[in-house]
Amino acid sequence: AHPAADLPALVARTAVFARVSPEQKLRLVEGLQRQGHVVAMTGDGVNDAPALRRADIGVAMGAGGTEVAKEAADMVLTDDDFASIEAAVEEGRGVFDNLRKFITFMLPTSFGQGLVVLAAVVAATTLPILPVQVLWVNLTTAVALGLVLAFEPLEEGVMRRPPVPAARPLLTGVVVGRIVLVSALMLVGAFGLFRWALAAGEPLDVARTVAVNVFIAVQVAYLLNCRSLERPMWRIGMWRNRWVLAGVGAMLGLQLLFTYAPWMNELFSSAPVAPVWWLWATAVGVAVHLLVEAEKWLRRRGAARARVDGPGS
Repeated sequence: AHPAADLPALVARTAVFARVSPEQKLRLVEGLQRQGHVVAMTGDGVNDAPALRRADIGVAMGAGGTEVAKEAADMVLTDDDFASIEAAVEEGRGVFDNLRKFITFMLPTSFGQGLVVLAAVVAATTLPILPVQVLWVNLTTAVALGLVLAFEPLEEGVMRRPPVPAARPLLTGVVVGRIVLVSALMLVGAFGLFRWALAAGEPLDVARTVAVNVFIAVQVAYLLNCRSLERPMWRIGMWRNRWVLAGVGAMLGLQLLFTYAPWMNELFSSAPVAPVWWLWATAVGVAVHLLVEAEKWLRRRGAARARVDGPGS
């Protein structure tokens, strides 16, 4: 037996423990947790129950485990196959990745719309987008575009990555920087084309429709960026997630209705626009997509240089 004070150092330098008592199992779990680890504990007997309950993830055997162990655990392996734990971790990493992608995709829409409205207030000019149009953009992009990221397959090498530290926030500095970048580009594109349309003599409803189309075009292009937060789009492949194509097609169909259907014009204060404004909105979307891909490339290049130089260089 080792005193509790020696346990953190002992855990750090020891790979295998044998003939461990229930109390020592509990102390081992607590020692690892004090070092900042997320601890998973497997067990099947009554003596494993305290450690199973204390661990971050307690895993009990379903076929050969006792009822006490199953009650204390968070998860039960029905097939008693330890490979199922690896499969669960892999699936969990995929879910976490897709959650980050969804948040990174959706937040720029809200921030971008807020910035456009704020810019109009500061400039003491007409609002480029109405509240009902904000609702349209948020609902359609969340359903037709955002949800397809939930079906994104696992990225290559997901199990070769180190675990995410428990203290790391969901919105890291990189994600926040990406959100700010895309929001600012939305502001420039939507507000700029809105003012340009008015200066060209277009009616107010047409200019607002142009601004809404810019938001949609940027979101469609940005969706392709968000399929991976690090890898370039062309390495992912369009056919790995066919829901993306379905979502983009649905979004474009809805936006055509928003722009040209008379009953939608009446409901959302939109108006038909000339093809040239579609071209400009598309150009803004393509520009945003290319800039985000360039930002990802710069981060990959910086990370590669850091690995080559090493911490001691």
